[in-house]
Amino acid sequence: MNTSATYTVDYSKVQRAVQSGLPLTLTTYKLPHEMEMYMGEILRAFLKEIHREEMTEYLTYSLSELVGNAKKANTKRVYFKEKGLDVHNRRDYLEGMKTFKNDTLDNIQHYLDEQEKQELYVRMILQIRGNKVRIEVRNNASLSYFEYVRIHDKLSRAQQYKSVDQALKQLLDDSEGAGLGLVIMILMLKKLGLSEECYQVLSERGETISRLVFPIDVELNKSISLISSEFVNLIDELPQFPENIVAINRLLDNPMAKMSDIAEKISNDVSLTADLLRTVNTAAFARTNRCRSIGDAVKLVGIRGIKNMLFSIGSIKNLTPDGDKQTARKKELWTHAYKTAFYSYNIARNLFSDERECVEDSYVCGLLHDMGKIIFETSHPDVIEKLKTLLAGKGVSNEMFEKLIAGVDHSEIGALIAEKWNFPEPIIAVIRYHHTPEEAPEALRSLSSVVYLSDMILHYQAGEISFDEIDCDVLSRLRLTREEQFKTLSDSIRVAFEAQEKSGQ
Repeated sequence: MNTSATYTVDYSKVQRAVQSGLPLTLTTYKLPHEMEMYMGEILRAFLKEIHREEMTEYLTYSLSELVGNAKKANTKRVYFKEKGLDVHNRRDYLEGMKTFKNDTLDNIQHYLDEQEKQELYVRMILQIRGNKVRIEVRNNASLSYFEYVRIHDKLSRAQQYKSVDQALKQLLDDSEGAGLGLVIMILMLKKLGLSEECYQVLSERGETISRLVFPIDVELNKSISLISSEFVNLIDELPQFPENIVAINRLLDNPMAKMSDIAEKISNDVSLTADLLRTVNTAAFARTNRCRSIGDAVKLVGIRGIKNMLFSIGSIKNLTPDGDKQTARKKELWTHAYKTAFYSYNIARNLFSDERECVEDSYVCGLLHDMGKIIFETSHPDVIEKLKTLLAGKGVSNEMFEKLIAGVDHSEIGALIAEKWNFPEPIIAVIRYHHTPEEAPEALRSLSSVVYLSDMILHYQAGEISFDEIDCDVLSRLRLTREEQFKTLSDSIRVAFEAQEKSGQ
């Protein structure tokens, strides 16, 4: 998230991030007071957008505590380095901490300048992940064993206190000053009905990560789930999946079926044959020789590949029926879908070539990942009015409905429709988890990560997000830890896609 000299909150960006599930990220090196206040204002706007304003005071304090500790940890790295001490060595650590506080306070500007020179950052990340809120503070200094022990000692001691007043009377710490603040933070979380388990601190890949994770709101989640399920039930005009494709898929599922029988069944449907050969021959799949028959297609892409292509073709026919007026919004969504499919297939082929099923499923999953959004955002206004009336009868006010409708879970809607159409589990899972790949079943995590990354690359290319706003855990899983690597991949796939467009495929 970019900032100006006056640190003005971009409320439209906060709203867009909440509705899309994209992270709000802010990175600083010196953390001046104005920046800390700005972080608090972003958090305030974020909590207001998710209707949890009552948490603002406590979470603002918690955020301030975490960013302050991250800044202190970075300062400690500069100080120890200048003193020739190793923060990971017990003797050096104890020696350095004797003078750290007084020495750095007396010359704090020097240490802040050095942090910037050495690119030691403090990064705040706010995000809705599935039905949970995630507040993270990261700094690029690995947590030492002694710091880790110290933090967990404070967490254990926090269990002894029933109030902030009691903690203030019994707990003082002159060596680092961070222990009391952490205990108070845990006590404040308890006041919000959150346990200490919602707070995590870990060190990985050269970063220390302090993370708060908690449900958005149990009742709110129920209402959003209700909207999703009732919306799917209301779409009476949503057709059943094409019977010819269902019949062919039954044949594909039959282990006794012969390849020749499958090819013949498809070939008997002239329109489907044309669509399938067009899909197989698309430049996205980079086939050296063009397929001229269904038999060739089956040999080239296999049973699983044919099945995925049939699901693609059937979905496109269902979601863009003959005579359908292609509104600007619907065209925009389908363009994004086709690009995501192309990007997903090429990323999977390059990064997961040893995971055959991931490669084979990547195109169809990329194409259909936003299926729920396509249906929901382009549905007839009468459907939304019916939904409002139905939910009003179940106790959801018009005001609450308007708030909820903006943040309704398109991924869940898409997954419910995919289940209704009896899609295979990989497609359903990626539709459901393409914003939260870490929540996907382990066997489908690579595939979900590929589609997530493809989606993010397109947002990045459109200038809607920065590299810092892409989930660093997914980037690490895909071995893209530096922006230069990410940009190289992004540029190469964009060039390949543009070449395909020029070729007229």
